Amino acid sequence: MAAGKSAALEALGRLGAATISADRIVHDLLDREPMVSALRRRWGDSIESGGAVDRAAVGRRVFNDPEELAWLEAKVHPLVQDEITEWFSSLPEQCGVAVVEVPLLFEGEMADRFDFTVAIVADERLRRERAEARGQVGLEGREGRQLPQAGKAARADRVIRNEGSIADLEARLREMLVDLGAQPTTDGRQ
Repeated sequence: MAAGKSAALEALGRLGAATISADRIVHDLLDREPMVSALRRRWGDSIESGGAVDRAAVGRRVFNDPEELAWLEAKVHPLVQDEITEWFSSLPEQCGVAVVEVPLLFEGEMADRFDFTVAIVADERLRRERAEARGQVGLEGREGRQLPQAGKAARADRVIRNEGSIADLEARLREMLVDLGAQPTTDGRQ
């Protein structure tokens, strides 16, 4: 968390890759059926604020309670996998590189579905600073469910350190795409 996965996804998009975020899919799923009704049945109307699901309230409920997190993941993960599968099948045949950002890739069951995996890592102190600057809720509970960065790095096909600027990160990702035989661009076309 806070190593720069989302920044890397954005950079890869600028370099011409088709991109999608599992986190973004989860956010979208929480705003529509069947999840809204499931959340309301499980936790009552207090889970909503202003007519929408209150993600901070969901986070407080699940990230420090393994039973509630397991319940939510059992509901959401199959829907996320379906959305990713549908996204892949909708890509044009000439799509050169397709990238899916999956925060818990190696902790879940999706890693084998991908041709190539990348771990974005950063110094622990820097990650904490980034997370605190974003005001993230339930850090200890969230990190407790994740493999340590070293474990992710050991499983990934490529490790990218993200401790500099966005331009530095993008340069590393461009180099990786070239190594993979892709033709990175700066206008969003591959």
